[in-house]
Amino acid sequence: MHGEGDAREPSNPGPPVPATDDEIREKYLERAIREMNALTRDVQTCRHCPRGSLMPVLGSGHPQADIFLLKHAPVVSEIEEGVAFYGRAGSALRKSLARLDVDPLEVYGTLSVKCPVGDPALADPACVSRVAEEIAIVQPRIIVVMGEEALAALNELELPLAEEVTWRPGEIQRLTPTIEVLVTPDIDGALDEEDAKRAFWAAFRPLGEWWADLPPY
Repeated sequence: MHGEGDAREPSNPGPPVPATDDEIREKYLERAIREMNALTRDVQTCRHCPRGSLMPVLGSGHPQADIFLLKHAPVVSEIEEGVAFYGRAGSALRKSLARLDVDPLEVYGTLSVKCPVGDPALADPACVSRVAEEIAIVQPRIIVVMGEEALAALNELELPLAEEVTWRPGEIQRLTPTIEVLVTPDIDGALDEEDAKRAFWAAFRPLGEWWADLPPY
């Protein structure tokens, strides 16, 4: 028995509360990794889209990145490896990020259509909507939307408090109170023709100014 005035121990003590900013960030990161792993399992076992024996193309990068790259559908190299932005587009983007002094470890990239279907229009809308789950997990500060099809898919997600984003390449717009959007041409269509490359770079370059103005943690 406890004497009068003695402190009582909690009957069911929980885990210790994080005490510092670093510990809080670590807890959020652990949760994001768990949630992303669960989403990956769901996508891998999904059978809604007619993709046959091919595996879906998964997003990659930091699960709590400030920058979220989004394009519409996979190309052959991404299908072969099962990873978004694998191949020429990924190499071009890494070079572009380096030119802008953007930390590549603060980037996450994914696709609207993760299943390698012959026609992206055959992808099940419920599968395309999984991008909303990725955004909720990553909680980025900006989404770089590449191409008009990817932009249409983003607007159709109807994220909470979201405003419609219009096709204005190179202009940073507000999506939600906490997320901005930068629209660019489709990176896959900008790799083989000089004018297309210049158009993509002109639209992508404002990301560098946005990153430079980002307050430190």
